[in-house]
Amino acid sequence: MKLTFHGQSALEITTEKHSIWVDPFISGNTFCDVEIDDVKPDVILLTHGHNDHAGDAEEIAKRNNSLIVAPFELAEYFGTKGLNVHPMHIGGGYQFEWGYVKWTQAFHGSSFTEEDGTVVYTGMPAGLLFTSEGKTIYHAGDTALFSDMKMIGERNDIDVAFLPIGDNFTMGPEDAATASEWLNAKLTVPIHYNTYPVIEQDPDKFVASLKGDGKVLKPGEFIER
Repeated sequence: MKLTFHGQSALEITTEKHSIWVDPFISGNTFCDVEIDDVKPDVILLTHGHNDHAGDAEEIAKRNNSLIVAPFELAEYFGTKGLNVHPMHIGGGYQFEWGYVKWTQAFHGSSFTEEDGTVVYTGMPAGLLFTSEGKTIYHAGDTALFSDMKMIGERNDIDVAFLPIGDNFTMGPEDAATASEWLNAKLTVPIHYNTYPVIEQDPDKFVASLKGDGKVLKPGEFIER
């Protein structure tokens, strides 16, 4: 499994046969290394509806006939656009042809802002566990620190945890370091930082603060598991 970071919270998961993207925020993302034309996923996993996570999902899905998998209200929203969707919700898991997805809670918000400024409520935000080819990753989405991360770590053998560190909207570095300890992942990768001035952080300092292993991925860099 190849895991490529593309800035903000965008993650490209490449398995032997499939391309799966989590929160593909490309346009307007100055921290991103690719263009929308380069993004050709079989599947798009969306943690919540905010435009810096789901803003490009419709265009990408239409171009590639991608399946969108998301919490129910968000999936239904994209379903009204004529897209192929699979609604799920927090606590639910499903074995797809391309991998197993289980949704976890996240403490945040979820809405989508239309081009005319209309704000559409898109249900509960979430994190996710993705398992394929014998490996499990945890993508926390946007969230505060919460104590059930201990249980997530106890019940799952997590190979890589992708955790927001930007503060202001999500966990900051100190809380994310605690999350990393509780999750007990083999490797922690920081996400959701430095895209905007209000979430500027030093990812190297964060990784150095971890009790376990961590790695900073610049946009376009990847790890293999």
